[in-house]
Amino acid sequence: MESKTTIQAQAGRQELRITRAFDLPVELLFKAHVEPRLVEQWMGTKVLRLDSKQHGSWQFETTDPAGNKHGFSGVIHEFVPNQKITRTFEMQNASAVKLPVQLEFLAFEPLTAHTSQLSIHIVSGQ
Repeated sequence: MESKTTIQAQAGRQELRITRAFDLPVELLFKAHVEPRLVEQWMGTKVLRLDSKQHGSWQFETTDPAGNKHGFSGVIHEFVPNQKITRTFEMQNASAVKLPVQLEFLAFEPLTAHTSQLSIHIVSGQ
């Protein structure tokens, strides 16, 4: 399967929808979002904390080419293994760009025994 990503964004709306199909079983796709070592590998970011559970929290840190550190964190509100994660996303120490807190809905869906789909709905708090 060719990996396909679709992005839906409407002018004047504070939400974004991203859908992507993967040549992975849903269990492996989900695992790549909840295991710190795997998140670091595919995101290229440092995982400071990742409590993959309902009422858990997460904190990531990345360094830009100039050596500046940027932090991201949030709280996991809903966690259903291999099905969905609902979490917040907040950017820290980003003085140049102030993004509002976002609410993210991640839905993991098996397509076949060996393929799956991730749908992400992001709603901005601004």
